[in-house]
Amino acid sequence: MLEILKTRFLEHRNLHPGLEWSEVEHRLREAPAAIAVLQKMEESGGEPDTMGYDVKTGKLIFCDCAKESPVGRRSLCYDEKALHGRTKNPPSGSAERKAKEIGVSMMTEELYRRLQSLDSFDLKTSSWIATPDDIRSKGGALFCERRYDTVFTFHNGADSYYSVRGFRGYILV
Repeated sequence: MLEILKTRFLEHRNLHPGLEWSEVEHRLREAPAAIAVLQKMEESGGEPDTMGYDVKTGKLIFCDCAKESPVGRRSLCYDEKALHGRTKNPPSGSAERKAKEIGVSMMTEELYRRLQSLDSFDLKTSSWIATPDDIRSKGGALFCERRYDTVFTFHNGADSYYSVRGFRGYILV
């Protein structure tokens, strides 16, 4: 996994300007559990890479950097409540549950927009993002995508699912 991450890091320097691989490798070697999570992200199509530091914690942010929403995490409703509430044609699972299984948090709108400032993602797909409780309590959930060279945040019923909507996750290391 370290070799995959190193290759990706070197190929996509635009995602982490000013960051050196030696620092990334050092942090990863001190956090073997994080490597296991990154492996699960990779296996589900996320193509994880770092997008630099989290300003609050000083930790490295690793997130899904696949050009489109990870293929192994699509056709999911938002969370378990939505999944259990859907009686007709339920999806195979929820983004919330899949994120927990992998060991990641769902991207926030802030992180999603930060990723989009570094390159263009989700040109044909969309990604569920962490939704504030006040929206979720009313049955809604948020997702983002890039169209017309603009990043959009939309809402949908949390029980909806589409073959082109997945989610992007992240971990701090």
